[in-house]
Amino acid sequence: MQVLSVTPEIFPLIKTGGLADVTGALPEALVGLGVRMRSLVPGYPVVLGALKKKKAVHHYAALQGGKATVHAAEVAGLDLLVLDAPHLFDRPGGPPRDRRDRPA
Repeated sequence: MQVLSVTPEIFPLIKTGGLADVTGALPEALVGLGVRMRSLVPGYPVVLGALKKKKAVHHYAALQGGKATVHAAEVAGLDLLVLDAPHLFDRPGGPPRDRRDRPA
């Protein structure tokens, strides 16, 4: 079975909380059950910087206000699709965090 996981964070690339731990560990945990998981993640600068080899698999002329490319890559044993949309993700930091997580 093939599964697509869509997540804003995945360990070890980008982590703001426990979700990254789960999304990073789940593909390996399911492989023994015959599940092949690919994860779609945002192309934050730290994520794109971790891609040693990437292959463009789809181009968007206009996606939510700008050009975008989906890249296939493997990082730390994770099978990834990375949405490279600079107009959405090219900024410092990673996923937005809940206000309760921010210092006062």
